[in-house]
Amino acid sequence: MWKLKIAEGGNPWLRTVNNHVGRQIWEFDPNLGSPEELMEIEKARLNFTENRFRKKHSSDLLMRFQFSKENPLPVVLPPVKVEESENVTEEMVTNTLRRAISFHSSVQAHDGHWPGDYGGPMFLMPGLVSADISMEDIPDNISSTYIVITLSITGALNAVLSEEHKKEMSRYLYNHQAIKLSFMLHFWHNEDGGWGLHIEGPSTMFGTALSYVTLRLLGEGPNDGKGAMERGRDWILNHGGATEITSWGKMWLSVQNLALTMLVSAFDSVLGAFEWSGNNPLPPEIWLLPYMLPVHPGRMWCHCRMVYLPMSYLYGKRYVGPITPTVLALRKELYTIPYHEIDWNRARNACAKEDLYYPHPLVQDILWASLHKIVEPILMCWPGKKLREKALQTAIEHIHYEDENTRYICIGPVNKVLNMLCCWVEDPNSEAFKLHLPRLYDYLWVAEDGMKMQGYNGSQLWDTAFAVQAILSTNLTEEYSSTLRKANMYLQNTQVLEDCPGDLNFWYRHISKGAWPFSTADHGWPISDCTAEGLKAVLLLSKIPPEIVGEPLEAKRLYDAVNVILSLQVIHFLVTIYL
Repeated sequence: MWKLKIAEGGNPWLRTVNNHVGRQIWEFDPNLGSPEELMEIEKARLNFTENRFRKKHSSDLLMRFQFSKENPLPVVLPPVKVEESENVTEEMVTNTLRRAISFHSSVQAHDGHWPGDYGGPMFLMPGLVSADISMEDIPDNISSTYIVITLSITGALNAVLSEEHKKEMSRYLYNHQAIKLSFMLHFWHNEDGGWGLHIEGPSTMFGTALSYVTLRLLGEGPNDGKGAMERGRDWILNHGGATEITSWGKMWLSVQNLALTMLVSAFDSVLGAFEWSGNNPLPPEIWLLPYMLPVHPGRMWCHCRMVYLPMSYLYGKRYVGPITPTVLALRKELYTIPYHEIDWNRARNACAKEDLYYPHPLVQDILWASLHKIVEPILMCWPGKKLREKALQTAIEHIHYEDENTRYICIGPVNKVLNMLCCWVEDPNSEAFKLHLPRLYDYLWVAEDGMKMQGYNGSQLWDTAFAVQAILSTNLTEEYSSTLRKANMYLQNTQVLEDCPGDLNFWYRHISKGAWPFSTADHGWPISDCTAEGLKAVLLLSKIPPEIVGEPLEAKRLYDAVNVILSLQVIHFLVTIYL
């Protein structure tokens, strides 16, 4: 049975600034759970699957089931029923609030935050699966405490994902395979077999091709899933094949041999299921441009910058791993014509209509073509290759800076697996790669719909700050002193206490001392609205006697928070989220 673990480390390759407060990871224990409990969980899974087209979001029933055992409600308050002609009294409202807060307190973790599912996007897990490792590629001295190796697997072995991980990931992908909804004779029908950008979105080539490839890498055969794999493959082929995938998809498929090699080595161009020549250029040399230029990547929004940084490194390296039987099979399954006949030059700008938000302007196509046909050949040969080597070194230094200052969590799941891959490409036996591995679990969440990769390592601070404000607004503070005391502890433990080291301008980073992140202190990226909500929560708590909610945050740290918020203020009194 799966168990949610809170604020635990236990791995020598994990780094932390606050003893892992806020960390939430799922582990599978084959000896956990009675037959009755296992049956209850299986019933929840089956119920979700049967109703997945009507209710696409999970209800975190596995977590709620666990917390109902660990944090049982002493008294289950009865629901308040109000007749249509009856007046709503203050007592009714108060009892309803008590009922709500009592339940909410029962799903609070012992470190003070509220765990929960932060999934939804369908394009995150493929990067993780593409970045898994085969048995023969695991350095001997990686700690066995965090590597779960399945005893009997053929093909590519994954040192990070157990059979139970893969089973739940497959369940999630099958549960969220898209359908076209039409209603006739009280039946939903006409499945289209694709996957969307997110669980509520229509089918796209990006979502479908990557989800299909992910299932194949997880061990599913081309005809498995009771017809689901065939429907997914038919959707891809009926919409032009995988050459019509978006730029991120082209990059992942290109990188995936590497994924099957490193991680059956890490990623190919990196799967070998797509050629690097079918990608528009992402030259790492852009990181060598003067910052004064308006196109410098240091001026990009942080999430955009942190994704294209490792992508440019992988593009510059053109890393491709050995071609495996799975890759050869995918080359046949994903395309409408034989792989060796594909026009990769045309594929650079090809995009399925379902994925095309806005067509390329002519000037953009001219720029891509010039880089591809003129600039890239120069940079791939001496003396231009010297500039490429310098650019790659600059890019990997920025990657390491991001890794080290987020304790290898990284700003989000996309650059997390990309950075990990880059560390492997640089040196498969590097300490950086080993430090990345245990942090993969920070992004995985299990619910009754299966295992997903979250859009962040959680929303711990964000949820806690709002929960505190809501509870304090009810005037029931003393009744829920324990809940507020733990939340106060979490808020204080999660504030960022130091700026990132070095010249922040050189690394394109902003001050962070005094900020609150979206999730955990180990993540550490400063965000204005999270800082504002965290500050508001601790200020409200400071008005309450410490014997009820604990000691208030010291004044100096309040000033630091205000300083971060004001530093992010731009013209016209607007405040940016983060840089």
